[in-house]
Amino acid sequence: MTQMYIPLLLFGAIIVGFLLGFVVQKLTVAAHYLSKKEVENTFVPKVQYESIVHQLNNAKSVETAQQYQILELTSTLSATKAQNIEWDKRLLEQSKEIQALQSKARLEFEQLSQAILEEKSKKFTHQNEENLTRLINPLKEHIAKFEENMQKRFQEESLDRNTLKVEINTLKQLNQQISQDAVNLTSALKGNSKFQGDWGEAQLETLLQQAGLEKNIHYLIQETKTNETGKKQRPDFIILLPDSKHLIIDAKVSLTAFERYHRIDDVKEKEKALQEHLFSLRKHIRELGDKKYQQLETLKSPDYVLLFIPIEPAFSLALLSDANLFQEALERNIVLVTTSTLLATLRTVSFIWNQDKQSKNVAEIARQSGLLVDKFVLFLEDIKDIADKLTKAQESVHSAMNKLMLSPKKGDTLVGRVKTISHLGARHTKPIPTEWIEDETILSSE
Repeated sequence: MTQMYIPLLLFGAIIVGFLLGFVVQKLTVAAHYLSKKEVENTFVPKVQYESIVHQLNNAKSVETAQQYQILELTSTLSATKAQNIEWDKRLLEQSKEIQALQSKARLEFEQLSQAILEEKSKKFTHQNEENLTRLINPLKEHIAKFEENMQKRFQEESLDRNTLKVEINTLKQLNQQISQDAVNLTSALKGNSKFQGDWGEAQLETLLQQAGLEKNIHYLIQETKTNETGKKQRPDFIILLPDSKHLIIDAKVSLTAFERYHRIDDVKEKEKALQEHLFSLRKHIRELGDKKYQQLETLKSPDYVLLFIPIEPAFSLALLSDANLFQEALERNIVLVTTSTLLATLRTVSFIWNQDKQSKNVAEIARQSGLLVDKFVLFLEDIKDIADKLTKAQESVHSAMNKLMLSPKKGDTLVGRVKTISHLGARHTKPIPTEWIEDETILSSE
């Protein structure tokens, strides 16, 4: 508190000294230019003059005293500043010492904690290695299986893409080959309707296999089914789709009139052969529409049936001659398809099956992942249970040790009493371990 008033006193003393100096200067100047007599006779009476001189002397004395006081205050201020600097220096040194002590204490605590942790970790690893191995092995197996499923899925997707690319490139060659085969077989197929039908079914099955579909897995051949009236029917091919859905395809060959149309040159005969060709196709459409395969029991089929015409030039000739043929088939719930159009549909079916397979794989991966997570959670729970049991066991050991070795007074522990009994002459063959005797501790009465 005194240090706070020192600057104010110093400032006040400077102001007072300045004012006294100003008055003395004025009086000195006046006395210098006028004699004492002149002053007495001209300005003031002598008594008044002497009073002023007396006051001037007193003022000088006060000024001198105040100057001494200013010097003392200045000295005190300098000493105070030096003391403050010294205190700041000591405070900084103490702060550094405190930081050094904190760092040292932190380091010692970390080293002690690390030593305790390492010791407990060694004991934990030694005592529970077999249990951990038993718990971790199933986890490793699930992880390996999960990685295997993921790798398999990626390989299947890559294979599907490469296969699709190759098959698209061979589509044109396949169409040309089928068309050429149809021309080469014309002579063998003429006049034999049964052979024509078998050949058409063989071409359709070849197309199914080219699309990547497998017999009895993705399609059925002439499977016997019952309609709503109880009559048994046998569609040529039933395409199986995911979710228990079906697609029905029937193969029909109209070749005799078509071959004659290209073989003869007479215009009237060609027109007659063309009309016979159209009549043959309409007959196939009408007969297939009357069978109503899409209404068969146990089948979940769209409201139409695909009529496959293996000889694409024959189909093209019919559509060029009568554009209403396709619409007439649709009115009977029949869709006319050839090699190129049906192959695109079958590729789509194959793609749907692949997607379904991948979806099931994803579902299986998700299921396996769930099992993996469940196993991992159980593993964590077992680890926590083991840690809790180890902690409790350690607490029990400490409690038992305390009962053996701690007592309010010396010799009153269990170890101390055994030692006393031994000193009294009890016969025993094994000596008490020295470390147990040395570790006996006396508890404070507080």
